[in-house]
Amino acid sequence: MDTGRITVLREVESAVWRELAKAAHQPDHGWRVGVMATTDGTAADARSVVLREWDEATRTLMIYTDSRSPKVKQIEAYPQGTLVHWCAKLGWQLRLRVALEVETAGLLVSSRWARLKMTPAAHDYLSPLPPGSPLTAHPQPTRESRGHFAVMNATVLAVDWLELHADGHRRALFDAEGARWVAP
Repeated sequence: MDTGRITVLREVESAVWRELAKAAHQPDHGWRVGVMATTDGTAADARSVVLREWDEATRTLMIYTDSRSPKVKQIEAYPQGTLVHWCAKLGWQLRLRVALEVETAGLLVSSRWARLKMTPAAHDYLSPLPPGSPLTAHPQPTRESRGHFAVMNATVLAVDWLELHADGHRRALFDAEGARWVAP
């Protein structure tokens, strides 16, 4: 009986890349917002992040951030992290081990800022206060520069795919050792 479930490992991996591409452009995709975990060397730190772009050729996710955010310092010291995404429609959880890099200048950053600067989201990067600062006044951002806008690149090193399904859960790993089914 055909359940419509993918049964071939390489097809699962291809489907993961296709869904990441969709998530970067579809605001309602379950993987559009995920949780990124990093460390400061003593404790884990997790926060929600928005997937902005996906480059399948380099297997790199692009996420916007404020250059003054604590995660930027964490990434400078410990440039690896984990992203976790859940898509209820697919019934798929995705855990991605990633190499992280933050860019604060250059064409990649300025071209993304050009698209973002006249949107309400720009205020996040133009605030004179760093993320997490106490609000004692209501500082007014300006649109004259790109403020503290930065681009975080997360290059996928390993994929841990989990399908939750009424007919049985399945899990697969894709990493430097290859593709393989593992116990859920």
